[in-house]
Amino acid sequence: MHVVPRRRRALIAVALSAVLLPLAACGDSTDGKDATGAKPAADAPRGFPYTVTNCGVTTTYQAPPKRVVTMNQHATEVMLALGLQKSLVGTAYLDDKILPAYAEAYADVPVLAKEYPSKEKLLAANPDFVYGGYSSAFDAGDGRARDALRNSGVNTRLNLENCTQGKTTLDDVYQEVREVGRTFGVPDRAEKWIADARATVAGTAEKLKKVKPLSVFVYDSGDKAAFTAGGKGIGNELITRAGGRNVFADLDKSFGDATWEQVVARRPESVVIYDYGSTTVAQKEKRLLDDPVLQDVPAIKNKRFAVMPLSEVVLGVRAPGAIAELAAQLHPETVK
Repeated sequence: MHVVPRRRRALIAVALSAVLLPLAACGDSTDGKDATGAKPAADAPRGFPYTVTNCGVTTTYQAPPKRVVTMNQHATEVMLALGLQKSLVGTAYLDDKILPAYAEAYADVPVLAKEYPSKEKLLAANPDFVYGGYSSAFDAGDGRARDALRNSGVNTRLNLENCTQGKTTLDDVYQEVREVGRTFGVPDRAEKWIADARATVAGTAEKLKKVKPLSVFVYDSGDKAAFTAGGKGIGNELITRAGGRNVFADLDKSFGDATWEQVVARRPESVVIYDYGSTTVAQKEKRLLDDPVLQDVPAIKNKRFAVMPLSEVVLGVRAPGAIAELAAQLHPETVK
């Protein structure tokens, strides 16, 4: 048997220390822990630890979250689209019915509250991760601030539309799905969804190749003023991709008020009505058609209306299909 001399053994130990110490120093600034205080496991799953910065909050995951609460439609549907329904221990505050493709997977997910649950009810579900669609999901006044949840051992994610710089685009949709896929250890599922989404969007673009964009006014709500879609939100991107041109794209926010005089001056050829809440699409159409100020607006004169559920006008997995559906309404003679 060959025996390593004592001096040689010492040199080998020093050399190994020099190699291993820099590797140990590559961990996250949170000392390698997530919100639950977990240290890296020796047999960490493939792709972990995974560090991501989401809306200014940096988190290192040692393994995929196991007990998840989603709040708002688009957060819930991202999880379902990635086949992560078994991780869901609760959901809250839906704007619409879950897409039919995900209805069966969603059927057994507990609904914690019609709107947002209290912090106590949220924590009673014993989540290790909360995924919010809107900033209001993490309202500090209700005790659900991201810092407060982290202090309770719960990691969080906020949909990127709430913190993107500049205009929100389909690239942000793809990033949202990709980062959630990485967080839950299913990157291949995320990339498959992204590839299919790109194909759907490209198919719509091909049909619109020779189409002249139609000028569009978005009517969300409002009486004294028109609450409409500005140029920063995903809604503006969906209109553009569907063969439209948002007449209030110069409004430097996702949503904002416009005067009716501005609507008249910009002469939209079509109105896209956002469908949600207690005011019906028919009531919104009537309000526009009955307004004498709007009678000479081409869209009103020609009764040219399109409809989009509010659940489609957010940064989520409905975006590719929403583009195709809106394109078919704006250009029915071309997109079928």
